[in-house]
Amino acid sequence: MRKKRNASNYQRLVIKLGTNLITGGKDSLARKMMGSLVDQIAQLHHNGVQTIVVSSGAVAAGKHRMSIRKKRKDTPFRQMLAAVGQGPLMQTYDELFSAHDIIVAQTLLTKPDFLNRLGYLNARNTLLALLELDVIPIVNENDVVFVEELQGTTFGDNDNLSAMVANLVDADLLVILSDVEGLYTADPSQDSSAQLIPKIDMIDSSIECLAGNTCGERGTGGMATKIEAAKLATASGTSVVIAHGQEQNILLRLINGESLGTLFPASTSNLESRKRWMLSQPAKGKVVIDPGARIALQKQNRSLLPAGIAKAQGKFERGDIIEINDSDGNIIGSGISGYSSTDISQIKGSRSERILEILGYAHGDEVIHKDNMLIL
Repeated sequence: MRKKRNASNYQRLVIKLGTNLITGGKDSLARKMMGSLVDQIAQLHHNGVQTIVVSSGAVAAGKHRMSIRKKRKDTPFRQMLAAVGQGPLMQTYDELFSAHDIIVAQTLLTKPDFLNRLGYLNARNTLLALLELDVIPIVNENDVVFVEELQGTTFGDNDNLSAMVANLVDADLLVILSDVEGLYTADPSQDSSAQLIPKIDMIDSSIECLAGNTCGERGTGGMATKIEAAKLATASGTSVVIAHGQEQNILLRLINGESLGTLFPASTSNLESRKRWMLSQPAKGKVVIDPGARIALQKQNRSLLPAGIAKAQGKFERGDIIEINDSDGNIIGSGISGYSSTDISQIKGSRSERILEILGYAHGDEVIHKDNMLIL
């Protein structure tokens, strides 16, 4: 008998639907499969659970609409398919949700939308406004204008996009549904003794190794990208479940607390919005701090002063996101730097009152103010 999970806090969900799931493994949208998932989402919606859907499938829909069978992976061709397929994909969702008297909104996002504070807040405010009006956002990567996802170097079949959306809206749970049941102890197609891992409390190198780097034929993501997404989401206060979307009533059973797929519990409580934004940004460089500074940051909630910095690595400017490393090379946090890497190389190890003397100018006593810092 399956154990139940505590579902009392699942009030806002992000649900990622993979290409292989909503196409049924074929080259066209599987309307029956999509209808089953929409029926479940509609029931959750009418029960007061706020839901955002991150959906793949535009390229597959485009191939079907154009009656193209030839396999091509060049970016312009796939962008064309995404442009053609985005309409039919949204039309299908609109028709399915309309049967439940639910309005949906197409929401196309790109990586740069998350890379600056204003863009981040605009996207967040739009999604939260839609939820407030009982509209279900259907989110996808804007493949037509942003090519990195199609080339497999950024979001990876919307897995990481779904984690960033969960981060964006303070979701309680991210459910990644595809054609796999979760993470196994080994590849079940190669090892008959492989067992599903029901819960993973910490994503470390051993877990990442289990995920491997294989990808589905129709999607651009695989288990590796799902683990990357889980790592990002759990670090920002969102629990994650990776499960098989064809399991009967999968969403309803998950919300009712049934143990299905692989659960990754949130590794921290919900973070304040500004720190969530910092967590989602790529670091431009890093500073290495001494043991005394580490204690001040981790135990005393202090700002990072130049006196505690041993060195700066990489090239970054004032206002960039940088990592904070201890002397052993461990990442202990990140933050918005008040000084450039060139400035820090000159003021490192010095008392704050000497900043003006050394540089000829000063932007404040702190290299990273505690309000602009996230300690992991």
